[in-house]
Amino acid sequence: MTDDRIRILGIDPGLETTGISILDIKKGDYCPVYSDCIITKKARPICERLEEIYTIINQLIKKYCPDCMAIEEIFFNMNVKSAMDVGQARGVSILAGSVNNLKIYEYTPLEVKQAIVGYGKATKKQIKYMLKIILKIEDDFFPKKDDAWDAMAISVCHANNRKFQDKVKTIKNY
Repeated sequence: MTDDRIRILGIDPGLETTGISILDIKKGDYCPVYSDCIITKKARPICERLEEIYTIINQLIKKYCPDCMAIEEIFFNMNVKSAMDVGQARGVSILAGSVNNLKIYEYTPLEVKQAIVGYGKATKKQIKYMLKIILKIEDDFFPKKDDAWDAMAISVCHANNRKFQDKVKTIKNY
């Protein structure tokens, strides 16, 4: 980390599709660096799919050297199987961050939507619209899958909340 830049790795976890983003904050400006998805094949065993997610995130951490990871918490209004799959993908993502000594921050979907749009029930379309304005980018910066947009929204959410989150972590450690 340099004195004037913070680099955030954003993760929208999923077993089939994990969204990944890298966002730099330089003197208060948002500078999107990377956005993509890890897509695993349903036909492969879960253990291989989880290893693929872990390996790619680990490689991206080594390549981009983020200062921290922001990851979405599990949304419990889904079926149990989906929640378990997302939980496993989330676990290997957090493990990749942890073994690379990243601070890890977690945000609910509601917190992310509020940070981007100002409304906790915002639609994907509203989030995309606001991200384009906030980041000053066009649609073609992102891959087609929404998960990449979601990962960047998580990064922006953390950029907006990082000072508060660090104070909360400090208080919890007492």
